[in-house]
Amino acid sequence: MKNYTITVNGNVYDVTVEEGTGSGAAPVQAPKAAPAAAPKAAPAAAPKAASAGAGSVKVTASVPGKVFKVNAAAGQAVKAGDAIVTLEAMKMEIPVVAPQDGTVASIEVAAGDAVENGQVLATMN
Repeated sequence: MKNYTITVNGNVYDVTVEEGTGSGAAPVQAPKAAPAAAPKAAPAAAPKAASAGAGSVKVTASVPGKVFKVNAAAGQAVKAGDAIVTLEAMKMEIPVVAPQDGTVASIEVAAGDAVENGQVLATMN
């Protein structure tokens, strides 16, 4: 056992911690189960290939998450900073905005789709 003195918000606590490896194995295994979500992104990879010729500017996901809302439609004119897609990640809504003025050439995702970081969500001209 080890004794530690910890200060939290100005309060001092004396803590005794038991040493052992038995409880350390469970948290290591839990994150290994998380990559099971990765195959959900595999079907979304097919539209990524289709978007190669759709528009010259690719609008990509900045975080992995779920498509909460599609804010723009193909053929719609947008200005730099306008939201094209809204992602939901860690219970936050994150707008993915147009990097420049232009026209949305294609939308590669739909509401409810799981997306990975860097995945193409839309293309612009």
